[in-house]
Amino acid sequence: MTAIHPSILNCDIAHLADELGRVTGDDGAPGADGIHVDVMDNHFVPNLSWGLPVVEAVLAHSSLPVDAHLMICDADRWAPAYAEAGCQIVTPHAEATTAPVRLARELHRLGAGAGIALRPATPLEAVADVLGEFDLLLLMTVEPGFGGQSFIESMLPKIRRARELVGARGLDLRVQVDGGITAQTIERAAEAGADVFVAGSAVYRADDALAAICELREAASSHCHGACGKPQRRSRSREHLCEAPVMPPHYWGLDCYTNATLSLCEVSTNGMWCPDHVTS
Repeated sequence: MTAIHPSILNCDIAHLADELGRVTGDDGAPGADGIHVDVMDNHFVPNLSWGLPVVEAVLAHSSLPVDAHLMICDADRWAPAYAEAGCQIVTPHAEATTAPVRLARELHRLGAGAGIALRPATPLEAVADVLGEFDLLLLMTVEPGFGGQSFIESMLPKIRRARELVGARGLDLRVQVDGGITAQTIERAAEAGADVFVAGSAVYRADDALAAICELREAASSHCHGACGKPQRRSRSREHLCEAPVMPPHYWGLDCYTNATLSLCEVSTNGMWCPDHVTS
């Protein structure tokens, strides 16, 4: 099940609400499946972007699920606040966490999905034994810190190994790629096994953001090797390839937490789901 998450790192932040609207679909044009927010602290990566207040603004102005990618130090301390704010999934870097399992369980307790991210040089083996605790594995396909970079082709074997690991262990885990995603590179990433794609420049530098999202979704869907880590919906005719998929509650792993009771509601015309409220 292919998902496209535009990154607001490449949007016009002075007109944030309008930029979020550019990627939100309507009855005539399906839009993004989520919004990817890159949080950078100028320590873990050599760039400073924004923090919780901007994330809260995104949540206030968009009905789409928010995917918070934390490129920050001391993620164990700061990540829970993003779950409390309402992000549907919070993804710290493995290199910046000291207790990733404990953090994943805390994010789940707070009602968010838990992701874990790896820099290009960090081997998959660093998190292989704990992937069952997570809902999403983010593989960086550029060096984190800046938008507009070129896709690192040597990451394709890493994506393949991740997909093989997910399949071999029967994990309910999405594989997300972030960096250099275009209509061309998304095909190779999808063939390798990724099923969630972060796209910044390819969407926000396009004259028609919705058309760009549609093109990316079609390219990825047509090159997906079939498994993509999730049961596939029945095949659809080509004219429906750009139709945004309906995401079930387990898209974010929100139907299996034992420490929280979630009420799920549809929140947008393209069939996305999000937590309505959480009671511990």
